[in-house]
Amino acid sequence: MNMTTTAPVVLIAEDDEDIRDLIAWKLEVAGFRTLHAANGRTAVELAAAHRPDAAVLDINMPAMDGLEVCENLRRDAGTATIPVLFLSARVNDSDIELGYSAGADDYMIKPFNPQELLRRLSGLLAAA
Repeated sequence: MNMTTTAPVVLIAEDDEDIRDLIAWKLEVAGFRTLHAANGRTAVELAAAHRPDAAVLDINMPAMDGLEVCENLRRDAGTATIPVLFLSARVNDSDIELGYSAGADDYMIKPFNPQELLRRLSGLLAAA
């Protein structure tokens, strides 16, 4: 029996185009497929339409912030179990706690090490 596996799809929601492109490039080189959103509303729409395997969300985004995106993903039965990793410049303990309270599985602070992002995301996908 020939079982084919497809590369995991990761939704990247980040309003800074350079950071979004860096994340996408790093993930694509590692064999992932990516979906890109420049704002929270688009992120929710892409998640509903494509059911990605994981999401990397910025918190500070236009139209809908990352916390709201995460809460939306958790409320929708089709996306409720998608691993969510916040990648944010918000560094206060209270901000990090807000991320986890919204439903995040992991939280990384910007600036970030792309290799560490890849390791953590791979770990989340393996545990899912």
